[in-house]
Amino acid sequence: MKRQTGIWIDSSKAIIVVLDGDTEQITEIDSEVENNDYHNKEGNKGTFSGAHHGNSDKKFEERKKQELDYFIKSVLSYVKKSDELIVFGPAQTKIKLEHKLLSEHLIEPGKLKAVEPADKMTLNQIVEKVRRYYNPSQFKAPKP
Repeated sequence: MKRQTGIWIDSSKAIIVVLDGDTEQITEIDSEVENNDYHNKEGNKGTFSGAHHGNSDKKFEERKKQELDYFIKSVLSYVKKSDELIVFGPAQTKIKLEHKLLSEHLIEPGKLKAVEPADKMTLNQIVEKVRRYYNPSQFKAPKP
């Protein structure tokens, strides 16, 4: 049987659903990516040191980029043995994951089946979307 994987991802977490024959495995990975520009004791004005004013926006963006890269690498460690992969989610993180997969040749050509937009979803909705994608014949269209 093929090992079929679906990943719902945004910058706060990733939910990985692996279908391997009759078995199903669900893994949730929480991200530690900072999504806001608030630094304790600094407010939103930056830091004043005498006459010098230091703004930490650039440091924040670099740290966020490194945290996102680490998060994507941790997600990729779960999908290396997949035969087929779909990625979906509400934000740009899915695009960054796709770019990393393709630019660093982390997955064989043709294994990445789709990268699709999706809103926030419950765990059951995510699992159903992955099942429907890989096994559409098992789901009948609702009657009007």
